[in-house]
Amino acid sequence: MMLATKRKNALALDAAALGGAKALGVDVSAVAEAALIKAVAEAQHEKWLAVNADAFASQAHWYTRHGHPLAAIMTAPGGSSWKI
Repeated sequence: MMLATKRKNALALDAAALGGAKALGVDVSAVAEAALIKAVAEAQHEKWLAVNADAFASQAHWYTRHGHPLAAIMTAPGGSSWKI
């Protein structure tokens, strides 16, 4: 198991929220780290979507012109997977 390298960082946080967290035993560092990890993942996802937008548009255009390549053997959503 690989442990993450930790670095200290100063954050300016709302005093009331910080006081409430301390009173309730909330691990502020863990909450901040989890939120940061989630925010980075979401930003990476949005960047990936933007970088690949042209490819998605090209694929959608191809489907519009040609239809789904397996349409002849597929059924509508909710039906069985394959026509017999």
